[in-house]
Amino acid sequence: MKQKETKENKSTQEIHQTKEKNDVNGTQETHNPGEGNEGREIPIPNREYKSTVFAMLYRDKKRLLSLYNALNHTGHENPEELTIVTLENAIYMSMKNDVSFLVDHRLNLYEHQSTPNPNLPLRNLFYVSRQYEKLVMGQSLYGRKRVNIPAPRFVVLYNGSEDQPERAILKLSQLYETKEESPMLELAVEFININHNQRLKEECRSLKEYMEFIERIRHYADRGDRPLAEAVELAVTECIREGILAEFLEANRREVVSMSIFEYDEEKELKLLRQAEYELGLEEGEKRGQEIGEKRGQEIGEKRGQSTILHTMYQKGFTAEQIAAFTDKSPEEVRTILEEM
Repeated sequence: MKQKETKENKSTQEIHQTKEKNDVNGTQETHNPGEGNEGREIPIPNREYKSTVFAMLYRDKKRLLSLYNALNHTGHENPEELTIVTLENAIYMSMKNDVSFLVDHRLNLYEHQSTPNPNLPLRNLFYVSRQYEKLVMGQSLYGRKRVNIPAPRFVVLYNGSEDQPERAILKLSQLYETKEESPMLELAVEFININHNQRLKEECRSLKEYMEFIERIRHYADRGDRPLAEAVELAVTECIREGILAEFLEANRREVVSMSIFEYDEEKELKLLRQAEYELGLEEGEKRGQEIGEKRGQEIGEKRGQSTILHTMYQKGFTAEQIAAFTDKSPEEVRTILEEM
């Protein structure tokens, strides 16, 4: 136990002594985390920054090809066979995608999630439509010549703390109000829980180390004995010292810290949102149940509870677009709710 405490104290000292060298991307300002941290500034996350640590990590073609090989049981060796086509800074109805790329005449769309979301097929439909629009730009869709497009594959890699199956297929048709035996429009997303997928992590070293890095952040942040920014810095320092994503973290330290703070906050806010909706919905449903029925009462309570949480998130600095991204509402609906309060 003493050895572990000594290790953590050493990491904390390294945090305070390390001098930042990289330019700040994805941060607005910095602040000193408190006594004993003089000369060490922790970046405050910019809520408008759209990227993620996962997306930044897999901008590197070599790492991305390794992930592709592990997912598809292929053996590609030349990273130049892969063409990254991620729509940078392109947000359509708040729908983003971490990484998109072409290889083997396929359009691969990978996304990382720490919270389950049943609307992923619909989000991917919007996003892939923009991708195809970009890919066929300059070609006529009204002539007699066939316009060929790469076949898509949608993959979501989940590493959240909620219990989820190891694998699942999420379909667009599951969201249809009218169920059809053979829907005219279908889109399937492969959901992979990487928490339990040892084979995938063993075959893709960068993914395994990414998971170890995220676990370090959660471990120190969940303990609650230090500010979140310091917990993230401690996780980064330890990983660099132990050779976990060391080169990547050293080269992008400030950006990674900023993004990690925001991502952890976002994950935590979403959990609080769901719990508050449930609790307020039950409370309101019990109060109004005798008048209009238990079901209707719970719906009213959930709606009122959600409005309260949306307002709280807005006060904490989340934009309408960011709130919409993980509350299944459009930015316009979020703004309307905020204006009505």
